Amino acid sequence: MKRFILHMAIAAFVVTVSSCSTFAADEAKGKGVHERVSVEQFEKLWKQDKLRVLDVRRDVEYEDGHIPGALNLDYYSKDFKELVGKLDKSKPWLVHCRSGGRSAGACKIMAELGFIKVYDLAPGMNGWEKAGKEVETGPAKADK
Repeated sequence: MKRFILHMAIAAFVVTVSSCSTFAADEAKGKGVHERVSVEQFEKLWKQDKLRVLDVRRDVEYEDGHIPGALNLDYYSKDFKELVGKLDKSKPWLVHCRSGGRSAGACKIMAELGFIKVYDLAPGMNGWEKAGKEVETGPAKADK
């Protein structure tokens, strides 16, 4: 009986260690790095946690109205992956587009590139504006 209990304890330990290793491996591969959030969650992360915002819409969309201080990198540009890869991967990023499609793709790319965490504004800029949140207009600043 003691032997049976010992074997069960060892098996439970092995399962626990394996689960931890799998979780670490998934994190290393970028799984769990991308999280879709609401307008309220996005705004809280932006204002309270002071996270950087990445707007992945086209330049003309950005100029028509964007979240103040957002960096603009066009998801459809041929060098998007290269440009986004130059951003600081060690810090979380807030990402959005017009309605959530491009930002989901951008977040996937960012996770593959090794970003620690990316938050995707689920309803996009449409949802942000509908909620009456802060918007500014004008061209992107040259801080790319």
